[in-house]
Amino acid sequence: MKIEFAKVQATGNDFIVVDNRGNRLGNKISDFGDFAKVSCRRKYSVGADGVLVLEDSKIADFKMRIINPDGSEVSMCGNGIRASAAFCYAKKWCGTSMKIETARGTLAAEIKGDSVKIKMTPPKNIRLERNVGLGNTIMDLHTLDTGVPHAVHFVEKIKGYPVKEMGAKLRYHKAFQPEGINADFVEAVDKSTISVRTYERGVEDETLACGTGAVASAIISCLVRGIGQPVSVVTAGGEVLKIYFEKEHNNFHDVYLEGKANISFEGGLDYV
Repeated sequence: MKIEFAKVQATGNDFIVVDNRGNRLGNKISDFGDFAKVSCRRKYSVGADGVLVLEDSKIADFKMRIINPDGSEVSMCGNGIRASAAFCYAKKWCGTSMKIETARGTLAAEIKGDSVKIKMTPPKNIRLERNVGLGNTIMDLHTLDTGVPHAVHFVEKIKGYPVKEMGAKLRYHKAFQPEGINADFVEAVDKSTISVRTYERGVEDETLACGTGAVASAIISCLVRGIGQPVSVVTAGGEVLKIYFEKEHNNFHDVYLEGKANISFEGGLDYV
């Protein structure tokens, strides 16, 4: 069967977007996890960092589900929300302001030219200075939840750092089981700029950008390195995400993520 889709990218994070409003794909896709495993394979299929399934919502303009390339479904994806907002605005489902239902609550998005700005859930479970053993190495980590769990580690030089190797070790470390964790490696550039590379669980590789990872890195950089906001986050793909927040002591609220997003192309995928 042919599945109509759009390829949408948000600061280098690329997604396959499918319209399942009214359960219109119910007779074509019985398992979106399997569909993601097939369609996200680079070189063999469309290729993507995940599948965004857009559905009806009773409390928002639409609902977004995010399926990883390994078939797992996660509750939150910052760049996925921005990508789905850009898609829905282009398709005239919504105006420049919209509400999106996710498993982590209803989030607001705003179209600003070629960028999308979204309000994130407040970070929680912030733990600083966690020493985690990796073989003969002790790694100094800071962990928090920005919709999904992240571990942040500062490095002197981000270029050339073995993100995939070290990220995989952290993602599967016994300290973070059974769910696992996303790993962010951060270099402080100046008083309001950081460079971030992220290993994402579910993708099981480094991605060109990660929205929740950018937010996690910005929050920790503020707490640990005194980085001021708005924080400019230089992603692995070279584009910049902007992170805004309000801080009261060590508590954060009104957290926003902003960056470019657009439809790359549309097509039909043969799926059996």
